Order: sequence, then structure tokens, then C-alpha cells
Amino acid sequence: MRTHAPLLALAGCTALVLSLTSPAQAAAGPGGPAPRGLARGTLPAGDGWGSAGTGTTGGAAAAPEHVYTVTTWAGFKAALAADTGGAPRIVRVVGTLDAAEAGCAAFEADGYDFARYLADYDPAVWGRDTPVSGPQEDLRAASARNQAASVTAYVPAHTTVVGAGPHAGITGGSLQIRNADNVIVRNLTLESPLDCFPQWDPTDGATGAWNSEYDAMVVHGSTHVWIDHNTFTDGRHPDSSLPRHYGEIFQQHDGELDVVRGADHVTVSWNVFADHDKTLMIGNSDGAAATDAGRLRVTLHHNLFTGVVERAPRVRFGQVDAYNNHYVVRKDRPYAYSFGIGHESRLYAEKNAFTLPAGVGAGRILKKWKDAPVTAVGNRVNGRPVDLIAVHNAEVPEETLRPGAGWTPVLRTRVDDPRAVPALVAARAGAGRLR
Repeated sequence: MRTHAPLLALAGCTALVLSLTSPAQAAAGPGGPAPRGLARGTLPAGDGWGSAGTGTTGGAAAAPEHVYTVTTWAGFKAALAADTGGAPRIVRVVGTLDAAEAGCAAFEADGYDFARYLADYDPAVWGRDTPVSGPQEDLRAASARNQAASVTAYVPAHTTVVGAGPHAGITGGSLQIRNADNVIVRNLTLESPLDCFPQWDPTDGATGAWNSEYDAMVVHGSTHVWIDHNTFTDGRHPDSSLPRHYGEIFQQHDGELDVVRGADHVTVSWNVFADHDKTLMIGNSDGAAATDAGRLRVTLHHNLFTGVVERAPRVRFGQVDAYNNHYVVRKDRPYAYSFGIGHESRLYAEKNAFTLPAGVGAGRILKKWKDAPVTAVGNRVNGRPVDLIAVHNAEVPEETLRPGAGWTPVLRTRVDDPRAVPALVAARAGAGRLR
């Protein structure tokens, strides 16, 4: 006869208890058995900045009563909010959780009218010199707060969030790893949140711009984070599908992943970042030295960046180790740059592979935002070795970059020949590829 501990029920989710006689069967939820090694996996020693110091174990040591399987967004948020007394937890995601299933209308504040908003703030009426204000802007902001409360989920310390099976994911949600230590997120397809209520800023640039909120994932003030084998994508709502208002794209996407405000010791490995504009930002302000100087240490390895426009990543302050990533620039997508060199950054880019179409020069791979030293060695473009700094300085002499980041990465478990990287990453990166 089997003996089980009590079950803890939460809205939309179930706390799973491991059977004393058959753990694999007892762990089975609607999506089938969870591979024990996946749910309880930890970042290997020496695998990037996330392995420094105490390392990253997430919820690997979770007691049975703190292992949850969720099938709804409400259940997911409840599992993250459940009181474990600070003990480790595992949250297994089964299927696709829709954070905005009810649609944009469900978030609208009483009296908000987008047609009225467009009429009130038409540049022909409002002008382009003053930020918008007034009743409809206030109602837009109230609507945005309603959406934020619904689609934002906060991941606490000592937590592993893992997709159970090859088709697990989240659409329309924003995962916030905020002021938390020791977090793992693996094996999820994350479709970028769609901001229902972007703000019009007539003073943004020469012609104004629509500005949106909600990154798919944010690491904010957190330490020891491992983001592994996920797929970040705009999915059903690429920028090409978005309308234009006032002659500008009605931008409803922000970033796919941000690492900001004192975050530190982060490893981002074997992910896919696809079809997005402002993709990955490390450090979000030149004026954030109080929180960011000496931190923002991030490793990016064996990731695929395909069809992304910019920020892969853009870096401020941090010592960022980017190696063995594959960057695919596509003819059907705009392209600005891959590596953004920002304020007091120390980027070390080694043995990455770049696939560029005809007409896109290798000098565009690097972009100088502020003067900071950078190391770029052993990289290949279309299969050939290229000195990215020398090519950039020759093609863009007005943005001359200084070589020599001033440090050498040591936290690496494997470094592959860049000629092998495209095939290797294509076969193994992204959600659903873990075995």
C-alpha cells in the first residue's frame, strides 16, 4: 500500500507530492511524468557567471509539498505566491499558459476610448513639443495598470520554473525575477507580452513614437540566475502585423529579456531569441552606477539570435562573456546591430558565429553607444574568421572602438569551434530540446 503526504490545493494548480514507493508516477501531472533531472537540475559548476560563488540551484532541493504543477496562468501566479517560508520550490508548467486570455477589453478603465485618444493627441491637434496629458491619457494609464497587475508574475528566491514536456510555455505574460537570489527558468516558450495600451510620446525623436511596457522576462536586482533552453519569440504578433498610427508603428512589444538594476551572476545558455526588435538589454541606464557598477556580470553561450533587429545584447557597466552564440541576420527582417557597446561596459565576445546576407557588412555587428573597451576574438562571419573591431573601425570610423576589455573569462565548461556552432545550436538550443 502506498502512503502519501497531504496534497495542497491552489487556484488552478496542484502541489504534487512524491510517492514514497514510486516518485516518477507520483510526479505525473496532466502533462505526464516530469523528468526528475530536468525539474531538479542545477547549473553545473564553472558554467558562466551564474555559477560563481554559491552557484545556482533554484528549487532543486524542494520538498514534495513545494513542488507544483500548473495548467493556468492564475495557478502559476498562485504557485509563485504560495508561502513556503523561504524554502525551495519547483513550478512545473504544463501546456501553454495565457496571461491575457480575456483580451485587451478586460483591462480597459471605464471611459477609455482609443478612438478618442487618437483624436485628442493627433499631432495635428496636440503638436509634437509637449508630452500628452489629459483625461484619455489618464484613462490609458489606468488601463495599463490593470493589465500590468494581470500579466506580471513575480518569481521568488530559490525557485525553479520549468516546462513539463516539449510544448510548455507562456503567452502574454511578463516574468519578473526581482530582488531574488537563486532562480532557474528552463524549457519554456515565451511569447512576448502584447501591450494593449502603448503611450504616445510626440517628443520621442523627430516624429514621435509609441512606447510600450512588458518584457517577456526581467532579471532586476537578482543574483544567481540561470536562464536555459527557452525560446523567446513574438509568436503570433510580429512587429510586421502591428498597425500604424500618426505614421508610426503602434509598438506593442518591449524587450525579450532585460538584466538590470544591480542584477549579477547570471548565465543565459542554449536559448533561442527570435524575430524581435529590442531583444536583450544588460543595464538600462547610464546613470545607474550606484546599483550597476561592479555588477551585471552575465554569461551568454550557445544561444541562437535569429531575425532580431538589435540588442543581442546591448551592455552597460557589466562584464559580459558572450561566446559560442549564433547570430542569423535575415533578409526579411531589418537589422541594426548585434553587440551594443555602452557606458562602462566590458564585453568579451569570443568564438561566435554570424550568418549575414548579401548587403549587410560585418562592420555593423558592433555598435558604439559610448566609449568603452571591448574584446572580440575568434569570431567567424559566414564561416570566415573576422576581426570584428578592425572591420567596424574601418567601416564606421566615426565610431572607433577600443580593443581590450581588461579581463579574461574563466567560468566556462566547454568552448566549441565557431565553425561547429551553427549546427550545434540549431540542434540543441531552445525549448523542447532538453533530454
